[in-house]
Amino acid sequence: VCRCQGHFASTHILPFSPSSLAHSTMAAAVSPKKVTPTQFRMFYERGDFPIALDHDTKGPKISWKIDLEKLDYHHYLPLFFDGLCETQHPYEFFAVQGIKDMLAKGGDRVVAVIPQLIIPIKNALGTQNPRILCNTLKTLQGLVSCSPAIGTALVPYYRQILPMFNKFKTKNVTTGDKIVYGQQKRENIGDLINETLEAFERHGGPDAFINIKYMIPTYESCLLN
Repeated sequence: VCRCQGHFASTHILPFSPSSLAHSTMAAAVSPKKVTPTQFRMFYERGDFPIALDHDTKGPKISWKIDLEKLDYHHYLPLFFDGLCETQHPYEFFAVQGIKDMLAKGGDRVVAVIPQLIIPIKNALGTQNPRILCNTLKTLQGLVSCSPAIGTALVPYYRQILPMFNKFKTKNVTTGDKIVYGQQKRENIGDLINETLEAFERHGGPDAFINIKYMIPTYESCLLN
């Protein structure tokens, strides 16, 4: 809000003028929205997940109480994707790392769950929270690369998940105080969106580019150019 007010002051836009209305509308369009408590948090607090926090020389990790090969992906993976809306510890860590662990072991089992992941993905992108957006974009990159069939399975859902990309594609928004810091930590949303779109194109098969281009006209192919 402070940045918006400073911008208004520097450009001397009069209150209630068409210009001020346009600027306030754009600011509201990309401002973070209130996040309601997630199902993921409820399940975690009830002790319904077969996970515990562990540490090794690389830092914190998840200790799974069940072999991931035997895990019910239809039940657990959508719940962990729901947790992408979390920004508090330990919920954020368990959701993001849990998805990484499941994608690493899931393979073709993930493909059948794709329809159940779309609403949690849309919800996470719809928060417009920079931290949540970064986690979600990185997760989407991991999702399309974990099995050859997933990229093409996602193409029919572009119309549901790509509209939010348009809002942030050209914005140097980061979760840190400085853009340089954000770029070092892979937390620049504009860069992450481009990376994610390129991953969608590479893994999405022959129909991926034309469908991305339809939703995001400014996107340029990473394969054709």
